[in-house]
Amino acid sequence: MLSATLIVMTLGQTVLVVAVLLLAAVALLSVRIILKKNGRFRSMHISDSAAMRERGIGCVQSQDRQQRRSNTAKINVKEM
Repeated sequence: MLSATLIVMTLGQTVLVVAVLLLAAVALLSVRIILKKNGRFRSMHISDSAAMRERGIGCVQSQDRQQRRSNTAKINVKEM
């Protein structure tokens, strides 16, 4: 059973706690960027990952672009 000492937070207190937690999370995520000279987030693009390149896995958009360029059966709309 819940005891009578249960802490009841008001809406304002809840918003304040959430704001502080979000601020702390953003601050911790940006430590590397702030402290490192020319700091940046790591690229999240799949083709920038060495492990994925070793496995032969690439970006779907890049693979699609390459296939479209090499398509000999494509229709040239400009010539119609």
